[in-house]
Amino acid sequence: MTDTDAFAAFRDLPTTTLADLLGRAQVMDIGIRPLWGPVPRVAGPAFTVSCPPGDNLMLHAAVHRAAPGSVIVVESGDLDHALAGGNVCAVARRRGVAAFVADGLIRDLAEVRELGFPVFARGIIPIPGAKKAVRPLGRPVRCGGVRIEAADLVVADEEGVVVVPSARAGEVLRGARAKLAEEASQTLDDWEKAHRARIDEILAAQGFQG
Repeated sequence: MTDTDAFAAFRDLPTTTLADLLGRAQVMDIGIRPLWGPVPRVAGPAFTVSCPPGDNLMLHAAVHRAAPGSVIVVESGDLDHALAGGNVCAVARRRGVAAFVADGLIRDLAEVRELGFPVFARGIIPIPGAKKAVRPLGRPVRCGGVRIEAADLVVADEEGVVVVPSARAGEVLRGARAKLAEEASQTLDDWEKAHRARIDEILAAQGFQG
């Protein structure tokens, strides 16, 4: 399977399924959310960027350096300045960037929504950041509480953002497909029966009566 095939395969996997397999540590916090909807599910290798508060230079640099299909992931934490706006998102989309996932803010939301460019971030603010601070690209970053290395697989949809470590991508893909196939083979009646039995067993073990 080529990398392109793998990314396409992960676009078919809900983040809920991936989260069940990977656990809380690989799921970004609820502040990193889609800024418009309904947003398509995106999946691609992380192109990692670090921007200090008040500055967006390296995100703007990354737009011209990330390979098509990449998800640009930004460590920032700044809630006072926008990391990007409509034109930056338009250029990113034109260059084939799959999405922005940013621990920060953007602006020009109406333009971004009209473009159909997926952005997962903490919100919007109209004031832009400066362009002064040079930092290396492609280094490990933290976004939404999750450590991301370049080439880790980022999957994002309306439920949230999950990071699949690159070394585990094949294992997680197989596990997710198996889980979805098992769920698809169950009727709601089957699920309800198994669910009730499991809940009743837990309750009984805790001495619950009722």
